[in-house]
Amino acid sequence: MNTISSRLRNALPSQPTISLLIVLFVLMVVGWQAFEWLINRVYVDQGYSLRLRYKGPPLPFLPGNRPQTKPGHLAQVDEDGDPLEIGVLEQMVGPGRHFFNPLWWERTLVKDTVVKPGEVAVVTSKLGDELPAHQYLVDGDLGDGKFKGILRKVLAPGVYRINDYSFATKIIQLEKFQSGNQIKNAGWVQIRPGYVGVVTNLTDNPATGAKTGIQEDVLPPGIYPINPREQEVDVVNIGYREKSIVNNLRTDPSGKVLLDASGEPAISQDEAGISFPSNDGFNIHMDFTAIWGILPEQAPEVIRKFGNVEAVETKVVIPQIESICRNMGSTLGAVDLLVGESRQKFQTETTEAFKDVLEEKGLTLLYGLVRHIYIPQEVRLPIQQAFLADELKITLEQQQLTKQTEALLREAERKVELETERTRVETDKLVAQKLAEGQKTSEETRAKTTQLVAAVDKETAGLEAQSIVKLGEANAKSQKMLAEAKADKFNLAVQAFGSGKAFTQWTFATGLPADVELRTLYAGAGTFWTDLKSFSDVLLGKQEQAKSPAKSPVSDPGR
Repeated sequence: MNTISSRLRNALPSQPTISLLIVLFVLMVVGWQAFEWLINRVYVDQGYSLRLRYKGPPLPFLPGNRPQTKPGHLAQVDEDGDPLEIGVLEQMVGPGRHFFNPLWWERTLVKDTVVKPGEVAVVTSKLGDELPAHQYLVDGDLGDGKFKGILRKVLAPGVYRINDYSFATKIIQLEKFQSGNQIKNAGWVQIRPGYVGVVTNLTDNPATGAKTGIQEDVLPPGIYPINPREQEVDVVNIGYREKSIVNNLRTDPSGKVLLDASGEPAISQDEAGISFPSNDGFNIHMDFTAIWGILPEQAPEVIRKFGNVEAVETKVVIPQIESICRNMGSTLGAVDLLVGESRQKFQTETTEAFKDVLEEKGLTLLYGLVRHIYIPQEVRLPIQQAFLADELKITLEQQQLTKQTEALLREAERKVELETERTRVETDKLVAQKLAEGQKTSEETRAKTTQLVAAVDKETAGLEAQSIVKLGEANAKSQKMLAEAKADKFNLAVQAFGSGKAFTQWTFATGLPADVELRTLYAGAGTFWTDLKSFSDVLLGKQEQAKSPAKSPVSDPGR
């Protein structure tokens, strides 16, 4: 046993050796912590991210050696996020304190991408496989794409942690650029109420099936982030608008319109307005106003055919107004354009023709109005004078008819007055007759009422007498029946007790008080005075009982 103990004692280290080991362990821990906090520690501020590139071990014999990443790609990682290849990691770490050994890792601070309201960010992927031919947009979000190229989806306002090694970003606001006579919009596109957006795709979209070119579906009012490499938007003002073609009138230096001899405005001799020769050789001037518009579903066709709304007005509306009015007006004479029915027909036909032309162009007409037709004075004056003569004749006829009507009115007024007086007299007569008849009927009614009242009083007195007799008889009969009932009661009571004496005793007994006490005192013949002492004892016992109500008096039921 002693031998085993000595062997164990020799095997265990000595006390100085244990102390040395503890000191070495503490130094190792402190040294490791100092290396971690002074060398490995990296702090990432708010608004920044940390991009990591795994470099592998600094010496070949150290652990952690990995194969190189495929050129143009990011390093692959396992499920725990540890690198499987040497290269840049896709995932970046956010703000905070992190520990990465600089011998194995390359650490780079990258500022976060901030997209402000009113801006969008166009992202370009710098890594990945090459896209198929004739394609330059990459579908998917950040980190989803496998190809190089511009991401189809732009970034809306916000803060994004973007790996600048694999992605490049460009911040844009509203981009406007001229394309022919069109103004294209992209980036942060705002469509106000009363407008729609006509979208032009610059390339096909396999995800939605949309093809290159102008799209039939328009964008309603709102805010849209548009990728300028994918789409362009024409903002079109929809609704109705007015276009008038009018002639210039001659004015004096003060600006007042001059009139010709017939009182019509004088036309200036410049080329403004619509002018054409009538079929009888007179020069006609005309003013025309069109209320036309573009509906939302018509906007894509307008952009496709004309480019913009201003081109529609200059290329379609104005030329068609002038062409239709000249062509149709030249088929009529100057008089036809002046008088009512033919002029109304000309108004209707020009409006219908103009409406048909606009519908063929994909436009809408609300109103087409011939506002004024300036007829030459040499044509207008004779017609106006003829109309004035006709109107004067009609006026005289109406005046004569008015006088005849006034005479008939006066005659009718006299007849009304006569009938009014006659009606008043007849009314007074009828009133007097009705008053007399009413008084007679009233007196007759009063006499009949008095007679009926007397008869009712007589009948009432007889009924009162009968009621008194009946009440007397009823009272007498009730008294008699009451007395008989009492007698029958006593008779039945006597019969029930067997004799009148027993009934009398029962009546006496029931009349006694409820607390009456009976005591029996026995005295023989000639012994009253000798038994008087017992009588006094009984009385004394009664008094004591009255003083002590708790004690019950005792009587001798046998005596």
